[in-house]
Amino acid sequence: MKIAVVGTGYVGLVTGTCFAETGVQVSCVDIDIKKVEKLNNGVVPIYEPGLEALFHRNVAEGRLKFTTDLAEGIKGASVIFLALPTPPGEDGSADLKYILKVADDLGQIMTEYAVLVDKSTVPVGTAEKVYAAVAKNAKVEFDVVSNPEFLREGVAVEDFMKPDRVVVGTKSDRAKKVMEKLYAPLVRQGNPVIFMDERSAEMTKYAANSFLAMKITFMNEIANLCELAGADVDNVRKGIGTDSRIGKRFLFAGIGYGGSCFPKDVQALAKTSQEYNYDFKVLKSVMEVNEAQKTRMIPLLKKHFNGDLKGKTIAVWGLSFKPYTDDIREAPALENIAILLEEGAKVIAYDPEGMENVRNYVLGNKITYAHTPYAALDDADALMIFTEWPQFRTPEFEKMTLLMKSKVIFDGRNVYELDQMRELGYTYYSIGRETVKS
Repeated sequence: MKIAVVGTGYVGLVTGTCFAETGVQVSCVDIDIKKVEKLNNGVVPIYEPGLEALFHRNVAEGRLKFTTDLAEGIKGASVIFLALPTPPGEDGSADLKYILKVADDLGQIMTEYAVLVDKSTVPVGTAEKVYAAVAKNAKVEFDVVSNPEFLREGVAVEDFMKPDRVVVGTKSDRAKKVMEKLYAPLVRQGNPVIFMDERSAEMTKYAANSFLAMKITFMNEIANLCELAGADVDNVRKGIGTDSRIGKRFLFAGIGYGGSCFPKDVQALAKTSQEYNYDFKVLKSVMEVNEAQKTRMIPLLKKHFNGDLKGKTIAVWGLSFKPYTDDIREAPALENIAILLEEGAKVIAYDPEGMENVRNYVLGNKITYAHTPYAALDDADALMIFTEWPQFRTPEFEKMTLLMKSKVIFDGRNVYELDQMRELGYTYYSIGRETVKS
């Protein structure tokens, strides 16, 4: 079986590589000549644990290839995945121009039946638009299927190879059989392939991400209330997370969500609700609360330094929006750093994977990049933690004490225990918990 994947971004590259690992012949297509050259030279452009090993194995064994030629890429493919960007427009709606342009091109060059699969996160009704765009010029039969991805950055390979479920939206029995065959190696343990209509599949992705974003936001609201009421959000989390109706995941308080999915998908679902004249009040609140939560630590920092951050050296641990990824899109760290710079502070930052992206695409040399977490602490007036990388959880506190000008931590991810901070003599600010004073 041969498939084509159009788009070699995060979703496209993971999709193509993981399907190749099942024995499928995969051709990945991208218009970015430099990116394709890098891929053909063995350079994986994103950081994702486990991906590089699969990439090199399947390239070496001839199952994974890359090209800029769409006609060449889809030749002989029974399934063509569209894994293209759907960036938010100014009004929050998903921009479908890349998908519809490729759909128009496919209609002109397809020479045999194929299943076209919307893998990108797209609004309700996109499958119909893609079908119409292809049909304008198509001379062969085809089907359009919605197959949303549910990949978590940092564990995307595991999510793809061992999915909780696979959602496929199609009314075509012919397309259903093709998709069943393609996914069979990935669901041998009994995880379901759920077939439904295309519109329901498209809505499922937005509903899933928006619900998880809402769950995070609710706990952040609880955390803010806990601070005022003298409660501890960690205890509350444990108390409600053991309820099977609620579950323990996505209940950790912090400085809000970021990344390429949650912000964009919540915004897009809110826009969809507007198009149908439905006032989705919960989503509006989620977006409003999350935006405010991102900079929740700044007022505490300014108060600690009597309202003046000018000339202060602030160490930053964590730039990516979450651990195990170099993705800095919508990362809370970036908004906080922008404010720190406006206030006249000097910022020295460390992140295991995200520094190059921040330097190349966002901040340039406006901040200093440290080669180790400890190097960032040298003569720092305070440490701010924005990403909960594992290596930040058990640092050498004695070494930290020697390096820092003052023992002050502003922890946006609740990495440390309060008793631990008391014993070590740190002034410690966190989310939804008591402030520890040294």
